[in-house]
Amino acid sequence: MTMKSFAIDRRRLLQGTGIALALPQFETFADDSDSPRKTPQRFLSVYHPDGVGLPLRDDPAWEDWSWFPRGGERDFQLTKVLDVLEPLRSDITIYSGLSHPAVRRVHGHSNADQYLTGADTKGHGPYQNSISLDQVIAAHAGEFTRHASLVLSTNGGIGGPRGAQTQSFNREGRPIPALNRPKQVFDMLFVTSSQQAAAELARSRSALDFLISSTRSLDRTLSQHDRRTLQQYLDAVRDTEVKLARAQRWIETPVPEVDSSRLTLDADPQEAKLYFETMYELIYLAFSSDSTRVATFQLGRENGEGPHDLLSKAVGLGGAHGLTHDVKSPGGWQNLGTYNRYQAQEFGRFVQKLKDTPEPNGNGSMLDNTFAMHGSASSSFHLSRNYPIISAGGGNLGFDNGRYLKFGSGNEDNQAGAGIVTDAGWQGKMEAEELPLAHLFVTILQRLGVQTDTFAGYTGALERV
Repeated sequence: MTMKSFAIDRRRLLQGTGIALALPQFETFADDSDSPRKTPQRFLSVYHPDGVGLPLRDDPAWEDWSWFPRGGERDFQLTKVLDVLEPLRSDITIYSGLSHPAVRRVHGHSNADQYLTGADTKGHGPYQNSISLDQVIAAHAGEFTRHASLVLSTNGGIGGPRGAQTQSFNREGRPIPALNRPKQVFDMLFVTSSQQAAAELARSRSALDFLISSTRSLDRTLSQHDRRTLQQYLDAVRDTEVKLARAQRWIETPVPEVDSSRLTLDADPQEAKLYFETMYELIYLAFSSDSTRVATFQLGRENGEGPHDLLSKAVGLGGAHGLTHDVKSPGGWQNLGTYNRYQAQEFGRFVQKLKDTPEPNGNGSMLDNTFAMHGSASSSFHLSRNYPIISAGGGNLGFDNGRYLKFGSGNEDNQAGAGIVTDAGWQGKMEAEELPLAHLFVTILQRLGVQTDTFAGYTGALERV
């Protein structure tokens, strides 16, 4: 018997609909065909609002609590904000000098919507977004998994224009609602039965057919404005049709069974540390079970109270958003830096877990085949420039890590905009030149197998990545 004839789909081993201890992934059963299942290529984007701490060089806090490293491309030194990532030094890359040109003059309270889209969402007036990076990848890779993408946030839902509570936007630029309750996420991924799913699918199709037939007769009687509104509605209906078609393909395939003993599914941001760990664990389980290959996780929304404002309780501090406004108070830069450090620590814990998990076919670790990024669309005090971004992994995708990459010119020490502590600061004139973040996104798309040379209107990949 050849190895290839012995290869089976691991899901066929996992019958039943309950929760149980999962079988490990056996390399004996790994598919060695040319199928895209051979070695999944994965993408994760974690977003945190409100930027990072950037004190001025002459501030005593600069030495320890400035977010960006010191030094050159390979010999950089991490400050106390990111030193928790030192054990992963060879697996990460830190970027400076990248931002989206269309929104560099937008206040940081309004800029999260475009982090993964690069769209000109403006600071006020008419609002239009575009497709997000993760959804371009999902359109390419999603057919191989039960869920095209996993969209998570601490606040859940979509929020509002310029106050997004999700990173993900569909091809029409409409926000994709994020899940924020661990049990809801777990049940969606790992709890179902084919009989129940078939019944729900039939009901959904029946309702959808009724809606489509009802709206078609309206078109002839509507004004031009109402026709546009109807068209937007029908676009959403088409999204639902696509999801129903995907559901039909997977309805007879048993969901993976996973070990849920380490999960606290009733955790919420009031229990900040436990909640963080649980949400990251759910992303890990979704990736390791190949339930999806694309995920986003937004740690709150800009300029607002809510669940995310509680996450800084994990390090014994007050509301997360308020930390950016209190940097000139005694210990203010240290407090913000301590919270940024905690964010990096939890990201690093997730990255380490991917690194410690071998691919079942022997093609490196999960981290080698995953590009994970962690960043914000603000640098210092709501300034929509010089996005602080960390990436990890992707060695088998062609990413060369262990580097601190500086782009643009005139801001080699990341002091442009540093020390800003009032809302007047973000309107100041900026002399530094930055490159479009879209070039990095083109690089990511190409290395994940998407045939494109453009994103958000910009052509070409980023050099030196």
